[in-house]
Amino acid sequence: MDNLRDLYQEVIIDHSQNPRNFHACAHANHVKEGHNPLCGDKITVYVTEKNGIIEDVCFKGEGCAISMASASLMSEVLKGKTVVEFQKLFAEFTQAVTGKNASNKLGKLAVLAGVAEFPMRVKCATLVWHTVNAALHNEKNSITTE
Repeated sequence: MDNLRDLYQEVIIDHSQNPRNFHACAHANHVKEGHNPLCGDKITVYVTEKNGIIEDVCFKGEGCAISMASASLMSEVLKGKTVVEFQKLFAEFTQAVTGKNASNKLGKLAVLAGVAEFPMRVKCATLVWHTVNAALHNEKNSITTE
């Protein structure tokens, strides 16, 4: 179990130090800002969605290792998914990181399920997910975890 935990930590560190899709997407048709005042995470997500399919997800911002890793991993996983698939994955991810359900459908996102052991870090892991959800629903206000 320690080897698996070490591997998960390595993946989180890699994604936080070398985030994938860390840039503004000029072609995005959904843009939303999110903020976690408790940890200081600030993120802007850029989503390109056409006919219910998420074609691209990019992000910019700054934050702790958990928030940056979550955004990076999410940006890779969501490409090509439908908005309906995103909604299901969002619910499964949220349940996993809050310790309510250990989903085996998370794939590479499972590395963040350990956040459930640290309740103060759940908002760090879920900020980008809530922000993408708000972007896809064209919510007017920026997202905050408070």
